[in-house]
Amino acid sequence: MSSPARKPWWRRWFGSRSERAAARYLRRLGMRILAWNHYSPSGEIDIIAAEAGCVVFVEVRSTGEKDTSRPAESIDLAKQRRLTDCALDFLRRRRLLEYPARFDVLLVHWPAGQREPHIIHHRHAFEAVGRGQMYS
Repeated sequence: MSSPARKPWWRRWFGSRSERAAARYLRRLGMRILAWNHYSPSGEIDIIAAEAGCVVFVEVRSTGEKDTSRPAESIDLAKQRRLTDCALDFLRRRRLLEYPARFDVLLVHWPAGQREPHIIHHRHAFEAVGRGQMYS
C-alpha cells in the first residue's frame, strides 16, 4: 500500500476534493458518515457510512476524463479482497459485526469547466471476497 503522502500534491488534492463531493452526495441520500479513510494492514477504505442499519463501505474513484468506465473497472479482484479485509477490520474494531454491510463504488466525474461533479453510484458494486464474507 502506498502512502497518500507519496502521491503528487495534485493527485491528493483531486482525490480529497472528490471524496468531499462523494460525502455530500451520500449525506443528501440520507446516509450518515461514520469514518473517512479507514486504514488497516490490508489497505484503506475511502468512506464508511450508515444507511438504514446497514454499514456501507464506499470506494471513491474520480476522473476528469471522458471515459468514465475505466476508473470503476480498476477495482479488480485483488482490490476487492483488500477492501473486504479492511472492512472486516473496521467492523471488528467498532464491534459492528452483527450489522449487514455492503460495498458501493462512487465514480466522481469532473467535466471540464464545471464546478460540480457528475456522480455515478454503483450500489452493491461487489460482494465480499475472501475469508470473511458479509451479506447485506
